[in-house]
Amino acid sequence: MLIEQLRMLSLSHKQVLFIIAALSVVAALTAYFTLRSKEVEVLVATSGPLVQSVVVTGRMDNESRVFLGATITGRVREVRFREGALVKAGQVIVQLEDSEQLAAVNQAAAALRAAEARLDSQRLLSGPVAQQQLEQARSNATAAERERERAEALFLKGFIGQSRLDEARRAADVAKSQMRNAETQAIANLRGSETEQVLSRVAEARAALDFARSKQTQTQIIAPADGLLLERLAEPGQIVQPGARLIEMSIKGPVQLIAQVDEKFLGQLAVGQLAQVAADAFPGQRFTARVQSIAPSIDIQRGSVEVKFAVDSPPIFLRNDMTLSLEIETARRANVFALPAEFLRPGSAILLIEDGRAVRRAVTVGVRTLTAVEIIDGLKGGEEVIFDAAVTEGMRVRGVPRRAVAVNPISDAAAEGMKSFTRE
Repeated sequence: MLIEQLRMLSLSHKQVLFIIAALSVVAALTAYFTLRSKEVEVLVATSGPLVQSVVVTGRMDNESRVFLGATITGRVREVRFREGALVKAGQVIVQLEDSEQLAAVNQAAAALRAAEARLDSQRLLSGPVAQQQLEQARSNATAAERERERAEALFLKGFIGQSRLDEARRAADVAKSQMRNAETQAIANLRGSETEQVLSRVAEARAALDFARSKQTQTQIIAPADGLLLERLAEPGQIVQPGARLIEMSIKGPVQLIAQVDEKFLGQLAVGQLAQVAADAFPGQRFTARVQSIAPSIDIQRGSVEVKFAVDSPPIFLRNDMTLSLEIETARRANVFALPAEFLRPGSAILLIEDGRAVRRAVTVGVRTLTAVEIIDGLKGGEEVIFDAAVTEGMRVRGVPRRAVAVNPISDAAAEGMKSFTRE
């Protein structure tokens, strides 16, 4: 068919043979150089979303773990809860023997009742009697004053003598003095020193009762808030001293995770970053945490920084001090080119296949990890990047797609602090 087409072009027989021979030589040379080119693994550049993460080991830690103890010396009478029990705020966890304290409360209560009765007697009995005495004294003083006036009038008329007048005057003066004394007594009963003394005794009795009740309350170790009893360190019959730890409990509140992160990753961490968490005991039940705080100082012994995580919806299997694996998402790229780190050549360059030859090209890199690198500039979609480190620029090569390597899940991470760059 090719010969017929060439004849249609009005070519001579020799010209046709020459063209056919030339094409044969080109085909032979192409096949020869193709067979001589080196077969190399290549990765075809494609863009996609990328996530950078830091994997660390942490533990669950409640923000409020408290130790409860006694404030007085006493003998434990009863411990009402076992480890793992949920307790409510105000519930008595440990009861010390309190017979002595109860007796003191009863004694103080009786003293208060006696003082209050004395005050009632002062107000209800002594006051009215004093008032009646005052009224009687006023009446007597009025009558004596009238008798004095009448005696003076009779004396002026000569009906009585001087002695009778003096007697009337003395009686009037005595009646006035008695009236003043009655007034003073009535005022003393209402708001005077006697009433103040009774009120003072009542106040002292009330204070003594409050003190006795406070001492009796100290025989009870009470839950300060809702929480979980972690450990009981006292048993019935045990003598305890002030300040001794009797109960350890976890106060109900926000769940907190703590992890020690190698300081070399500090620049990648930020408050608010999300982390996928898996417990070693429940590897298939992952949940989400959020970076809550990053310690301002470095642990000089371990070369790490403490990072705390908040958990909005904690799973029911979480326990205090449970070992956890956390994969912290430190960077996310929506649509970028990324290559395994081993594809990058010294001097931030890569080898590409162009026209059957290896060509070196400089690239601009972005985020780096231990296993991958982001290519910001210098790579286009569909280009073939050479993996083989033995290939040099200018060599004839033929690309073979590289086999994909699966990424291990977080629970299979071999080393703490390992960073991975995974495609979603």
